[in-house]
Amino acid sequence: MPGDEIAAIFDGMLRHARELLAVRSPLDAELIVSEILGSWWGQRAADGDVEEVVGEALVAHAGRVGSPAALALLTGVTCIGTRGQAARAERAALELMDRGVARPIWSDRVGMVEPRECYVSRDVYGDQESVICVFEYPGGDGGASDRHALVVLVDRTKPGVVGPRLPGERPPACGTVRDAWVSSRIDRLLDHCRHEAATNPLMRFEEIEPRDARALLQRCLDHTNEEPDAPVDENFGSYHAFVRHRVRALPTGGRVPQPAVHGADRRADLAVRFLASDEAGELSDTAAASRCVDRIIDYGCTHDFGRPLRVSPVKCEMFLLDWLPRKVLLSLAEQEAVPHVLAAWVRWAGRRTGLPEGAVRATLDAVWDATVKFADAYRDPSSFGLDREIVDRLLPDGDLEALPRRAFALPFLSGRHRVSGRHGTIDLSVLDPSDPADRRVLLELEHPGAPEEHLEAHERLAERLWRGDPPQLWETAQALLDVGYERHEVLHRLIAVMNRSGHDPRALRASLRVLRHEPPPG
Repeated sequence: MPGDEIAAIFDGMLRHARELLAVRSPLDAELIVSEILGSWWGQRAADGDVEEVVGEALVAHAGRVGSPAALALLTGVTCIGTRGQAARAERAALELMDRGVARPIWSDRVGMVEPRECYVSRDVYGDQESVICVFEYPGGDGGASDRHALVVLVDRTKPGVVGPRLPGERPPACGTVRDAWVSSRIDRLLDHCRHEAATNPLMRFEEIEPRDARALLQRCLDHTNEEPDAPVDENFGSYHAFVRHRVRALPTGGRVPQPAVHGADRRADLAVRFLASDEAGELSDTAAASRCVDRIIDYGCTHDFGRPLRVSPVKCEMFLLDWLPRKVLLSLAEQEAVPHVLAAWVRWAGRRTGLPEGAVRATLDAVWDATVKFADAYRDPSSFGLDREIVDRLLPDGDLEALPRRAFALPFLSGRHRVSGRHGTIDLSVLDPSDPADRRVLLELEHPGAPEEHLEAHERLAERLWRGDPPQLWETAQALLDVGYERHEVLHRLIAVMNRSGHDPRALRASLRVLRHEPPPG
């Protein structure tokens, strides 16, 4: 974007900042600044973090303009901006004050909040919870402009993958921040939550330690910031900077409850306990039931923040109608058995976790309602013209979601590149594409006489596509195919990006974002 267009956008933000000169409350000032900073929240760029890059450029522009509105904006950014923005804003604000620019009347109190009590209102299923954090500006009159509550809605129904962690890696997320708002009617808000918990057996309300509220919200906020298309409310960007500041104002040292199930042994033990239970006693096909319960536990551990025993209507519907049809290759016996196994699991897990009987009944109703749609939602890949034997070879792990990218990466399922039968002394029907040595043979057949370096590059790409690491690799390939690039040209463009990025995963993801926006060929 040309510099004059960017300046015009920043001038518009400074016009918005004139509202800061009319308010008296530091809370109102912080919310206005948060709204300005949230104008570009959630956008992505290849050359750095948009929030940092654009925000720091806005700070520099405000410093050059030097108006009272610019100083008011800089004062607010010093309080609730990122650390980089805050440091630059503070220097620019001091320069303007040295030049005699008038400070806003709320400047001495902005950001000077102290945390008070914290609460959480949640449903018994664990799908969502509202975290309520009360703050106060000390030294005031205790009115609405001093005491206020931040309410943050945490959604646990649409997590990312929660796999094993590498040393030093950030702990797995425990939810996504879906929405946030501020209320000055604290007593009325808390009374409503208490009344709801007292009259609705499916709701709970309790006070929590402020440090534990910080640990929870920080983890969820980090997850929301990193998710490419986080499912947030359309107005959340306006509150993002404010939420970030208030979370930092809470005391440190808290903890987030850790998942109860870790590792394959614990998962296997959970499956054995279920299959030996009275609830599982009526399942007719025990072999299919064993395989189905492994899927249920895997979904809970890997895609529900390590909570396989958590059951809810929403979770069961997502498992049957979204995850299984998209992710898992089931046999016909398993397709028949899985709704019945899931219903038995709901009764067993509900009993173990103390879920109210009404909540168990509501979850079972959701399972049976989804069962009617499951047959339509689930599709065996062989029904789309793919040979079942080849599908089984491509999906030894049953990862149905991997089928298109693996078929794209390897030649025998890629249109005119398809090979079958025998090739010289090689029996193609016994080659295992999950075996790196056999995969190398298939790539050699597609690239006869190619130099070793060229084959090794295709080998590295095929390995990454097989594992889906990173996911953006296959997303970029699809984007290029959609605009008209041929398969082999797409492969070569992906290889070029991998070579330029070396072993830097952040550089690779950034380069793939740029490549996805390539114009159509020719």
